[in-house]
Amino acid sequence: MTSQRYITGLEQLRKVDGDTGVAVVETLRQSFPDFATYVVEFPFGDIYARPGVGLRERELAVVAALCALGNAAPQLRVHLHAALHVGCTPAEIVEIVMQTAIYAGFPAALNGLSEVRHVFGERGIALPLAAGGPDTDV
Repeated sequence: MTSQRYITGLEQLRKVDGDTGVAVVETLRQSFPDFATYVVEFPFGDIYARPGVGLRERELAVVAALCALGNAAPQLRVHLHAALHVGCTPAEIVEIVMQTAIYAGFPAALNGLSEVRHVFGERGIALPLAAGGPDTDV
């Protein structure tokens, strides 16, 4: 029997990741069916479905959190794609990842920027982006 949490979670997952997210869950389900259910129900069925902030803001928060962890490169890649999918701009993503250097350290931010480079390359997003820091004329 499929729970309402699962149905809601799958709807949210599709909004965030499109069919790619559903494919990841189905692959996980082949080996770890219970965990695949948890991955859909709790984060997407309970948390992502809450009112208050939109998917853009949630994905920026997730990108920052995964960068700060420093050991979640595969998940960071998924959520970098998701952030772009829900309308975050490349510049917003780069700024969020750079921000993590202050609180999580430069190694975490550098690892995050490496994943940004990889995902942007896959999507044909050219780097460097237009500068916008305090030392530029932009």
